[in-house]
Formats: sequence, structure tokens, C-alpha cells
Amino acid sequence: MGDFTVGDEDFLLDGRPVRLLSGALHYFRVHEAQWGHRLAMLRAMGLNCVETYVPWNLHEPFLGRYEDVGALGRFLDAAHEAGLWAIVRPGPYICAEWENGGLPHWLTGRLGRRVRTDDAEYLVHVNRWFRRLLPQVAERQLDRGGPVLMVQVENEYGSYGSDRGYLRHLADLLHECGVTVPLFTSDGPEDHMLTGGSLPGILATANFGTAAREAFAVLRRHQPSGPLMCMEFWCGWFDHWGADHVVRDAADAAATLREILECGASVNIYMAHGGTNFAGWSGANRAGDLHVGALEPTATSYDYDAPIDEAGRPTEKFWRFREVLAAYADGPLPELPPEPLELTGTLRVDVNDWAPLNDVLDALGGEESECPVPPTFEELDVDRGLVRYRVGAPGPRQPYPLGVLGLRDVATVYVDGVRAGVLDTEDATLADPVPGGVEVELWVESLGRVNYGPRSGEPKGIAGGVLHERQYLHGVRARGLRLDAFASSEAVSKVPFGTPPGAGTGATGLYRGGFDLPSTAPGESFARLQLPDWGRGFVWVNGFCLGRYWRVGPGVSLYVPGVVLRAGANEVWVLELEGAGGAVTLGSFPTPPLPAVTLCGSAAWRRG
Repeated sequence: MGDFTVGDEDFLLDGRPVRLLSGALHYFRVHEAQWGHRLAMLRAMGLNCVETYVPWNLHEPFLGRYEDVGALGRFLDAAHEAGLWAIVRPGPYICAEWENGGLPHWLTGRLGRRVRTDDAEYLVHVNRWFRRLLPQVAERQLDRGGPVLMVQVENEYGSYGSDRGYLRHLADLLHECGVTVPLFTSDGPEDHMLTGGSLPGILATANFGTAAREAFAVLRRHQPSGPLMCMEFWCGWFDHWGADHVVRDAADAAATLREILECGASVNIYMAHGGTNFAGWSGANRAGDLHVGALEPTATSYDYDAPIDEAGRPTEKFWRFREVLAAYADGPLPELPPEPLELTGTLRVDVNDWAPLNDVLDALGGEESECPVPPTFEELDVDRGLVRYRVGAPGPRQPYPLGVLGLRDVATVYVDGVRAGVLDTEDATLADPVPGGVEVELWVESLGRVNYGPRSGEPKGIAGGVLHERQYLHGVRARGLRLDAFASSEAVSKVPFGTPPGAGTGATGLYRGGFDLPSTAPGESFARLQLPDWGRGFVWVNGFCLGRYWRVGPGVSLYVPGVVLRAGANEVWVLELEGAGGAVTLGSFPTPPLPAVTLCGSAAWRRG
């Protein structure tokens, strides 16, 4: 039990000044069996608090269908057991490089630009969700014997909008749902962000990666009193598919952490441990200053070049941060928990079964619908996965260019069953003309919904239409294949598997294989899974979706939590959407020197 308040200069715990030394760790990016270990690593680094977002779309993937909402409460209990306080950032929007910024696809598909505003229909859904979610936060607040010290109002709202009525509604709703601990907002240290995202009477905090004194000076212009806090100290950064791996020099990051603390401020290290975007939940960004450029999908690994790496091991940055934080600890820092063990050697996955995509769709897909124009993913109720569109090009007519308007994000095109090309821009045209009197089939995959900026919430699939010459092709049949259709071995057993095509054929489809382990790995353990020369798709091990792989990199393997492995037979499914390669292997692989870009300086470490 305790009393945590916001003072004129400091945070106060039972009336005494206290500094929050927090680290971001998202419970949804770490297997639950590993929460305890990762939280112990935070304590060993010198932190006294953990921060997490809450992704609405993970817990209400379809309207009115809730899934494991209690995971947040269990995580907060684990934090309490580990001796950490907790900061909760429930959204409803979270950004977080997460699919759609955490907003459900069924919500943004219906409301579009009305989300994140004081729109009556939007707020009906927010009210219902918060009343379902927040009781488990309220009952775990500090004054009730729990770890929760603070709760955020929305997230970086000043980077998006200026609807003060919306923010005030959320603050009032949090109080109505039993939140009595201090509320706060967090925004970049820019005048327009702080004026758009802050609320009178609620603590404003700042997000940045460098230049702490300058950032806090901007914050002080808007908030003359109250404790200073960097709510997101960006100690690393995330990777986009097809781009260089991003790193930040450990000494440079530690110097900024020291500068933050020398300012007398509290801090939340983003990320202390990044984890993994399992099950295709990674989001995407739009390039360009106005966020209107090419899609930049976020990679499966959310390692973030954090002080605790994706596998839970300390990095050089961990030791540099621990040295800085030790000077602010009440006593000696705890010892580190045992380091996770990596599976030694290499196991070959024997891929014995295969089914083409059309057979997979027949077994696991949704109902086919026929519409005058192509329905979007949202209209088909598809969150993560792909949609097959089929349309006829009438004839007789001469060959004309075939194009797609509003394509999001990648389409593999077949003409009368023969692969004709891949389209990957919003307005794209096949290289070769298409004659009339043929059937055109487009398999469109979402690479992740935009999670930040004015293009967030945009629909997926074909948002415009299919053109033959300049004529729209109407009468489109569409059928979705959602990733959650691969929920169990029982579901996948419905797929009519046959013998895989020969090596080098590059066939798409669902591949099934397996490997044997002599015994379960002891304690905290992990492995890496590699698919050399495979194109793009998703992998499951014993029904657990590791996420997307893609030959464009920068990731060269997928992280496999040891807890999903088992002694004896293990099953692997590979949904290949571009073209299968050679062997699939599991084990310990030397990390190749990835092409990397090292960022430093204030321009590189400010969002927006």
C-alpha cells in the first residue's frame, strides 16, 4: 500500500521524493513463460519500474469477441512479484510499431478518420473496451497494494491531432473506470506536439532520444512545474523490411541516459527489452515528411537494439546502462538471472507435405463474396493474412495493360492460372499486357497496417479497383485467408496435403514438416529458425506463430522461444507466398555481419 502523487518538482511516494527508473517491456511481445526472467533482467539493470502498452486489437480482434483480456493483469502481477512498479499505457491508440497502432481493423474500417476524435460512435466502442479492460488496472493500483503508479491518456496525440474534447473524454473515462493514480500524456518535445497532446491539470512528459536538456527546456515552457520525465528514451530503433539493421552506439546511448538523470528527471527506457512481433502483428510506416510515401513494413524482430536482446541476454548497452543506473540505486543491484541457453547444433526440418494456396484457401478460408468492386480486407473482416481476388477480363479484345489502383500491399497476379507478375506499389501495372477473355487472380497480402501518422487506419487489399486499359473490371469475387485460421493442428489437418513439388520449383502454398528433439531444453532457452532462399511467408512451430519471414531482410532467422519446443516430435508449418527455397533448419547460427546504419544526434532520434 502506498500513496503516489505528482508534486511541484518531484514524484512523491508517501510524501517523499522518488525517481522513476522505468523500462518498456511489452507483455504481448514476450512469451508469458518468459515474463519473470525479463522482469528480473530489468531489476538487475537497475530499474524500479516497468512500462507496457495494451493493444486493443489483440484482445478484441473481432467486434465483441474478447481474447485473453486478463493477460495484462497477469503481467502486472508478475511485475509486482519481481519487485517493480508499473506504468500502464492503455491507448486506445498505442503506435508501438504494432498493427494499426493497436486499433482494431473492424473499427478503423468502419469509421476511418473519425477514430481518435470526439466522435460519438467511436467513443461508444472506446467506452465499452475501457470498461472491460481497466478494472484489472484499477484493482492493481499502488493504493490497493498493487504496482500501478501511473496511467497514460491516449498516446503521442500531439503527433496526430488537436481534439482536446477527445482527450478530456478519455481522462474522465479513466477516472470513471476506477483509475485514481496520476494520469499523464506523452509527446515529442515540439511546441505543436505538446499543445496538441497535453491537457491542463494532467502531467505532460516528453519522448526523445538525445539532447535531454533542450527537450526538457521545451517541456518547461509548456509546463512550468511538476516532475520532469522522459516517457520514451529511445535507446535504439526498430527495423523495416528491406532496409538496413538499425543500431545505436552503447556509449552514446548511455551518455544520454546519464544526461536525463543529471537533469533530475525520471526516465522510461524504450525499449528495455523489445521482444518479437509474433503472429504477424507488426505494423508499418509511410515514408516521407508528410507520411504519404512508400510503405515501410516493420520487421518481425523487435529487438530494437535494446540493452536486453530479443533472446533475453544482456548486451554491451545493458552493462553501460547498469553502470549509470547503479549511481541512483538505494543499494547494490540484484544479480542477473541465469542467461537463456541457445539450442546448440543444427536440426534439419523434414518438409514432407505440401498443399497449393487454393487448396489451403478452400480448407481454411472464409466465404467467397461477389461485389461490383473489390472489397477491402476490412469489409471481408480480415485483420492479418491475405485475400484472393478473382475477376474476368471480357473479350474478345486486344491485350491491354492490367493495373490495380489503391493496392495495399503486395499482389501476386495469375492470368488463367499462370503467374504473370508481382505488384507492390499502390498504383501498379503488370509488365506485360493481358488479353481479353481470361480469368485474372490476385493474391493480395497485407504487410502490416500503418501505425503512425495521418495514414494510420487506412484500409488494406484493393482500395481502388482493377483496370484493363482504363476500364474498371467489375464483378469481383473475393475470399479471405486469415492468419488465425491456422489456430490449431486440428484446423490445419483439414488441408489436403500431398507430396511437395521438386526442389527449385519455387511453389507457393502450405508446407508441413517436423523435427525431433531428444529432450526439452532446460530453463530459459531459445533457438533460431532459418529458411534459406525462401521468399516471404509465415512460420508456425507446434502451432505457435513465430511471425513473418522475408528474404529481403534485415532479419536472417526467426526467434523461437524454448517453451514452444517439446521433447520428441515437433511440427512446423510454413505458409510460403512468394516461392519456396531449400532446407528449413533450426538451431544455433552464427550471426552474420548485417548491413547496419548507426544513428545518433537529435535529428535521428525524434519522431514526427
